Parts: sequence; C-alpha cells; structure tokens
Amino acid sequence: MAISKDKKREIVAKLTDAFNEASSVTFVGFTKLTVADAARMRKELLQAGVRYFVAKKTLIRRALEGREYIGDVPALPGEVAIAWTSNDVTAPARGIYEHKKRLKGALSLLGGVLEGAFLDAEKVTEIATIPPMPVLRGMFVNVINSPIQGLVSALDQITKKKQ
Repeated sequence: MAISKDKKREIVAKLTDAFNEASSVTFVGFTKLTVADAARMRKELLQAGVRYFVAKKTLIRRALEGREYIGDVPALPGEVAIAWTSNDVTAPARGIYEHKKRLKGALSLLGGVLEGAFLDAEKVTEIATIPPMPVLRGMFVNVINSPIQGLVSALDQITKKKQ
C-alpha cells in the first residue's frame, strides 16, 4: 500500500525528532512477529522508557540524511524498526535483546547509534549485555565491601581459635 507524501513527511519528521532526542538508537529487524507479541513488547519497552517505531527503510535513511554521525549506516535488511531513549543509553539495546531471546528468531539487532557514531550489530549486542545501572552499582558496592568482609571473617576465625 502506497503512503501519501504528507504521511511520509509526517513519518520523517517523527523519525528526525526521535534521532534528535535520543541518547541512543537501536535498529531492529523483525520477521514473523505477531501483533500480540509486538504489543506486549512495546508496552514493556515503554515501561523501561524506550520508544519503538516501525518505518520504511527509505524514510529512516531520509531522516538520517544531514545528521553528522561518524561511520556508515549499518545494513538494514528486511523489515526495520527503531528503538530509542533519552535516558539510559543501554536500555534500547538491552530491551530488544531480552525480547529477542524470548521470541526466538522474530527479532534481531541490526545496529545502532551511540554518542554520534553508527554501531554494527556486534557492538550493539555487546552494549545489550551490559547490566542496568542499579545492578552495576550493586556490583560496585560488593567489590568495595569484599575486602572488609574478608577482614571481618579473618578476625572472627582468630577469635574462635583463641577461645
């Protein structure tokens, strides 16, 4: 079905706004994704602060024109959507990656944009496996606490031997 020029302008404007406000963007390939799965995924992504939008590749490329991103646009085979956020830079990639594991074969990470540079699918997958900030903070606290905990354990063993 053909899209009118006004509708195309509207979609390009929405994509341009998305690229302007985004701290990171993930390009998502999807095939055989049911409407129910897509609706559930959109809802869960939105709860995490991630927006998701499906558009034609030519309109995505048109919205990317004039943007001064470093590198080349990654290959965008098949049907494409974008996921973006202005908060947590790892959230779009992580959210799509989690749904990719659950929906087996329906989603794929095609690439993305982070800090003004295009990323390929491999780098976006690496970003997707970074834990969220609260988990990283917990891990950091555990690393700081570990020597103290070891000292307390050693002192406890010494007191048990002396008794």
